[in-house]
Amino acid sequence: MYPLYRPYLSGKERQLVNECLDSTWISSRGEFIGKFEQQFADYVGVRHATTVSNGTVALHLAMLAIGIGPGDEVIVPTLTYVASVNTIVQTGATPVFVDSVESTWQADPSAIERAVTPRTKAVMVVHLYGASCDMEAISRICKERGLLLIEDCAEALGTLYRGRHVGTFGDVSTFSFFGNKTITTGEGGMVISNSADVHKKAYHLKTQAVSPTQEYWHDAVGYNYRMTNICAAIGIAQLEQVDRILRKKRQIAGWYDQYLAGLPVKRQAEPAHSTHSWWLYSVLVSQELRDSLRQHLRRRSVETRPLFPLVHAFPHYDTGQQFPVAQAISKSGFNLPSYPDLNEADIRIITSRVREFFEVTESVDVDCEVPASSKRYGVG
Repeated sequence: MYPLYRPYLSGKERQLVNECLDSTWISSRGEFIGKFEQQFADYVGVRHATTVSNGTVALHLAMLAIGIGPGDEVIVPTLTYVASVNTIVQTGATPVFVDSVESTWQADPSAIERAVTPRTKAVMVVHLYGASCDMEAISRICKERGLLLIEDCAEALGTLYRGRHVGTFGDVSTFSFFGNKTITTGEGGMVISNSADVHKKAYHLKTQAVSPTQEYWHDAVGYNYRMTNICAAIGIAQLEQVDRILRKKRQIAGWYDQYLAGLPVKRQAEPAHSTHSWWLYSVLVSQELRDSLRQHLRRRSVETRPLFPLVHAFPHYDTGQQFPVAQAISKSGFNLPSYPDLNEADIRIITSRVREFFEVTESVDVDCEVPASSKRYGVG
């Protein structure tokens, strides 16, 4: 069986967790938390980082720290994981959805610009599946319109734009360390910013808004969003291996490119001026064939995952809007196994099972009027 993802736990994870246990600091205090925060900040290239218990609360905390609240609008792509939008609503703000760029699947800067209203306070970009948004265009829009910029980098550790790590362009940015992310702490996340004030507020709110000078005195509505020392210990061990993991994932993407060549399969583009981190190798096929291809692969012991459905269409957000590009991507796309332990032989096997599906499809569909080509499958 080829699972979609499997964490890469080949470093000092066990050693550091045992050190954590020996110290008896297993909860939200201990030396590994501060070390992980500093090392992560250094790796990404940002001044401040604070750990949290997962990537979803990272987004909620980030928006609270920059003052998002009732009456505000936050522009967000509809093609994203639901947490990006849920956390906007949890602050009391209103999400305003936008469409995607056809090639990269990222938020469309022109759609963002058209969506700005007098109530718009921030833009949230989501670096989807390891590709980068067009940060030059989006940063310009935010600067010209006086808008705050939030970067959801849950899937984008190792993603660069013009040589800078994503997450360093925004007023505040977040990462996730769930078990299927490029590095994992089991559950966990990080809020980063170059602003000392944003960092201070995020830390204050994540620790139940406790007073720094008076014990058990809380001066605001706060949250218990803290990471444990054990999770931070795992994070340090993972971060030591991150460059090796990223190199391997780029190699895996190259093998997929090689062995899927000639098939009616189109992968997510690597945006201009960027370095894709290939969190998940993601492709488009015909909408009519996507689900049957996934079923074929499941029967052949290859796990896949569909691209995210559009959030604006969920019952609690149903706006009745149409976002044709994002809809086409969502209904046509899926993710292939992308974990770092895969080798070239594995990719050859996985792609041979994809090829097998299209060979069978061609053989049973000889009466189709449209010639067999990539255009037939809607991915030309």
